[in-house]
Order: sequence, then structure tokens, then C-alpha cells
Amino acid sequence: MQQKRVSEAVIRRLPKYYRNLLSLEALGTERISSSELAARMRLNPSQVRQDFNCFGGFGQQGYGYNVKTLLDQIRKILTDDTRHTAIVIGAGHIGQALAFFEGFERDGVSVRALFDIDERVVGTQVNGRPVLHVDALEDYIRENDIDIGIIAARRSVAQGMTERMAAAGIKGVWNFAPEDVISDIPVESVNLSDSLLCLLFHMKNDAKDEA
Repeated sequence: MQQKRVSEAVIRRLPKYYRNLLSLEALGTERISSSELAARMRLNPSQVRQDFNCFGGFGQQGYGYNVKTLLDQIRKILTDDTRHTAIVIGAGHIGQALAFFEGFERDGVSVRALFDIDERVVGTQVNGRPVLHVDALEDYIRENDIDIGIIAARRSVAQGMTERMAAAGIKGVWNFAPEDVISDIPVESVNLSDSLLCLLFHMKNDAKDEA
């Protein structure tokens, strides 16, 4: 499928479509209309159709979308079905939680190892993955053809770790440190504090609206 350039806003909605379609598939739903899908996602039906038209459109007028087919098509847009290998920088609470995250295997990502500087955890295992010292980082990336680096370490090391991983051949970084990093390779940051503050904002303002 020839894919034209699409906005970042559309790209950000694709995983949400994907997640909702996974739920629909699990419920045994075979077909869904743009109106029904929009209602699940709190969008306008025209927005759903416009988003899908960026990729050629997937439904038929008056017939809706086949859930399994749409799920497969969005999966192909988001990923090329290549199995990816990943490492986690930081074996603290977040790093260990990520090592147990079941969604990795579903989405074709295999976490191979964790890295830390704490001698109390270096040499141990987390969910069957070895915890190695960061001194071995570059060699491990090159020798094991690792293409995703996940940062779950303190903010002061995020930029440096990104640079080291990129220089060693990492293709993309998933950053959980509360620090924006700059790199020539793709970086996706998940800032838990930002998300929490947005929640607190909505709670405060929704309470005002109801008063």
C-alpha cells in the first residue's frame, strides 16, 4: 500500500485504533461502523474516516469495517512485522516492570537484557533476562544486533545513554526518563509526571465545572 505523508496527530491515534480493535476482536465483533468506532474513541465519525483515508480507506460505504481486516491493516501501517530486539537501561522499579511487560511479545519486541551500574543487581536476572553492567553496553548491542533501547534510568543519564546506544547501532529509543533527549534516531518519550499533571489539571477543572 502506498502511504502518503500523514500528520503526527493521525499517527498518535493509530495505536488507539489498534487497541480498541483488539478489544473488539476479543469480544467477537466482526464488523463496526465509523460511527461506532468513533463513539468508543470519543471522536467524530468524520475524523475516523479522514484518518483512514490517509492510507487509502479501509471500509465500504454503508457496510463499515471488518474488524479483523482493519486490525491487520493498521498493524501493517504501524510495523513491518519484523521481530525487534531490545535492551533496558536501568534495573530499578520501572526497568524491572518493563521486563515483565507482556505487550512486548504481542507487538514483536523481545527484551534481551537490562543494564545498570548498581553492583547489587548486576549479575542477577529479571524475568529470565540478565542484568549487565553498562560498561558492556556497546559491545552487547553490536554482538546481539539490538535495535531498540529503552531508558528507565534517572534523568541525568538519559541523553548520554541515548548517544551511546545510537553510536553502537540502536535504531530507536523508548525513553521513560523525565528528560527530553535529542537524537538523529527516533525517540519516543513517555513522561509519567507530565501525564499525572494532565490528570490533576482535568480533575481540578472538571470539579469546577460541576460546582
